[in-house]
Amino acid sequence: MASPITSSFQTSNLRSAFLGERKGFIVYSAPASNVGFLKKTVECKESRIGKQPIEVPNNVTLKLEGQALEVKGPLGQLSMTYPREVVVEKEDSGFLRVKKAVETRRANQMHGLFSACLNNFLRTLTDNMVVGVSKGFEKRLQLIGVGYRATLEGRILVLSLGFSHPVRMNLPDGIQVKVEENTRIIVSGYDKSEIGQFAASIRKWRPPEPYKGKGVKYADEIVRRKEGKAGKKK
Repeated sequence: MASPITSSFQTSNLRSAFLGERKGFIVYSAPASNVGFLKKTVECKESRIGKQPIEVPNNVTLKLEGQALEVKGPLGQLSMTYPREVVVEKEDSGFLRVKKAVETRRANQMHGLFSACLNNFLRTLTDNMVVGVSKGFEKRLQLIGVGYRATLEGRILVLSLGFSHPVRMNLPDGIQVKVEENTRIIVSGYDKSEIGQFAASIRKWRPPEPYKGKGVKYADEIVRRKEGKAGKKK
């Protein structure tokens, strides 16, 4: 019986199942020892945002243990555990850097924020932690509509949004809310993600409608308006 792999040209005759005739064709095969695979190392460039140093203010203290970072400031305390593909280093100048531990495609993706291709992720989150505990973040919302208003009852935000009953929302820990002129809400705190989540939950009760713009919107939000149906001409 012939070997399935040879080092020269050979002619094989196979019988066609449909035509009942033999057809010859040329097959080229190479020894298994000569078969190889092309190995190419992918060099990944660092993200422009990911390689920027993070400035740490004097009123912020850092505690780094392995892959766990704890940030403490006058407004609060935050912590995060990093994946093994990156390493966090504190320089003598006081800056904080997030670097890739290994040169792999996953490390390049994790080096930098969750956007379309995971760029700038960890560096942005680390910077948000430092800025949050030192300066804080805030989200502003505005109530538009007749009778729409907001009030505070201790740690409870009460919203009148045209429903048969007022909406009562308990404030999460670390979140501060201020109401101005009964129609402007300022959500502030040190955790940017928590602030954004709570502000979104307020807006969700009555999103702005596109005809008159009534509802709850962000202060910097632009609501696209639609034209109403034109009345019949007499």
